[in-house]
Amino acid sequence: MSTSDSVSPLQAEVNRLRLELQTLRASDGSEPIEVGNYLLARLAQLKVTQMFGVPGDFNLGFLDLVEDHPTVDWVGNCNELNAAYAADGYARVKEHGIGVVLTTFGVGELSAINGIAGAFSEMVPVLHIVGVPSTAQQKSKALLHHTLGDGRYDAYVKAAENVTISQGIITDKEGAAATIDRVLTDCMTRARPVYLTLPTNLVFEKISSERLRIPLSRTQPPNDPDVAAFVVEEVVRLVQSAKEDVVILVDVCAVRHDAQAEVNELVVKTGFPVYAAPMGKTAVSENYERYGGIYVGSISDPVVKNKVENARLILSIGCVKSDFNTGNFTYSIPAARTVEFHSDNTKVLHAMYPAIGMKQLLPQLTARLAPTSSKISVPPFRAIVPQEDNEIITHAWLWPRVSQFFRPKDVIVAETGTSNFGLIDVPLPEQSIFVSQLLWGSIGWAVGSTLGAAFAARERGMGRTILFIGDGSLQLTVQEFSSMLRHGLKPIIFVLNNGGYEIERCIRGRERKYNDIMNWEWTRLLGALGDADGTRSKSCTVRTKGEMSALLDSPAFAEAGKMQLVEVVMQMHDAPRALKIQSEMGEKANVYGY
Repeated sequence: MSTSDSVSPLQAEVNRLRLELQTLRASDGSEPIEVGNYLLARLAQLKVTQMFGVPGDFNLGFLDLVEDHPTVDWVGNCNELNAAYAADGYARVKEHGIGVVLTTFGVGELSAINGIAGAFSEMVPVLHIVGVPSTAQQKSKALLHHTLGDGRYDAYVKAAENVTISQGIITDKEGAAATIDRVLTDCMTRARPVYLTLPTNLVFEKISSERLRIPLSRTQPPNDPDVAAFVVEEVVRLVQSAKEDVVILVDVCAVRHDAQAEVNELVVKTGFPVYAAPMGKTAVSENYERYGGIYVGSISDPVVKNKVENARLILSIGCVKSDFNTGNFTYSIPAARTVEFHSDNTKVLHAMYPAIGMKQLLPQLTARLAPTSSKISVPPFRAIVPQEDNEIITHAWLWPRVSQFFRPKDVIVAETGTSNFGLIDVPLPEQSIFVSQLLWGSIGWAVGSTLGAAFAARERGMGRTILFIGDGSLQLTVQEFSSMLRHGLKPIIFVLNNGGYEIERCIRGRERKYNDIMNWEWTRLLGALGDADGTRSKSCTVRTKGEMSALLDSPAFAEAGKMQLVEVVMQMHDAPRALKIQSEMGEKANVYGY
């Protein structure tokens, strides 16, 4: 664990005040450093080793410094959107880390904005650095390329304000270090993207390096001790009143806001049954004996639905009540029986306690709760491969079957669509990481995300990186396979070929042509995208259950010694159980009004 991660809330507050003092006083004459290298030094302190993006004339000077840096490596992407997706995936898998994407002014940053918006929606800490024209050019409103032609140099900043939690607009060298530190701290502590401009004329300007002696921290401001103590007493009282009929429901914010260890300590000590929402999958070990599976409202397994909804008290940790995450808003956990723990507030039944965050509160609660003697049973979370009397690869068969292929520490990336809904229903191994984008739901996101996730997995010593993606989604961002080959990454990619956008067909237009796509020669892609001699990758097609099982049972395939692409031929109109139910609910809602 790095120094910045291990500091106490009090020490973090001291460091913050010291940085503010440094901003107010003159430099003490410490060794000067270029503004660009100051930024890189901060990123190195935060253990960032990969920077994603696309070169452009307004970021090339900074890229010289990046390329010469000893620990921060440049990952050139095929386009800025993919780069933003990659930074998102890197941040999701890189423990206690952030993702970084570099683009040029205007054309580059607008291409990346969809990826940044997805990171904002799903609370992923990403730093978006934009190389911008010189401060003199901005001041004179020069009619430069990449502008809108009307002198508005703040137009792109205004766009960024909607999808980033903090913006750092560097206008002079005197304030550069403080601006960099501020946005990086906001990125870490608030788990959201931030935006930083780097003017061409300031990249090589020298500033004091004194502030680099004070580490940045992701630690949240300390809870008010009196309020926190009161909240703990209230929750303990409710647990006692519930006579141990308590369940824990874990969701994605427990991961995003670095409370996973605290959640697991609570889960193991109390022995309360624990379930996860779809976005919180793998936040708790799915092999833990008191883990019962995924709760997603009316889409849940009936046994799971009954266990969660009939509990006398639900401890909901880091919940995100979006449509796909709640079974089209069919969560049935009333406030009168629920305690909600969030990063910056706690809600006890109907009472809200602002600024009481779960990271510090959960250990206090855990210390007060005794191990339960409850005999409340927890349904085993298993995946049973159905015995079907044909060789067609169906969704009902596929997902339980591939679950047998997974290993501990695998990083499993699911594209928005059938893959995401299929993997919800099967358990994943110990210490594995499930990466999905259920709230923002931008198709094609998973390819770029897999690139970033594979880098982070390699740095963390994780297992294989495995991507499941539909043929329609893949056509949006397939170029990034080239980046994976270029950097020697070895993901396993399952391409589900069912002739188009199956999730859209489930929603509307089952027989419409707009949900169809041109079929590609999927197994020839990796050769065309860089592996011309076939030494760095291998591709194949499976059409039957027997072929799929033989491949999954192959030791050579499982070892992932090179990048591998598997085209899985499936039938149009087949879909996972959860997606079918979700779609039926949406159809009943009749959002089109007729």
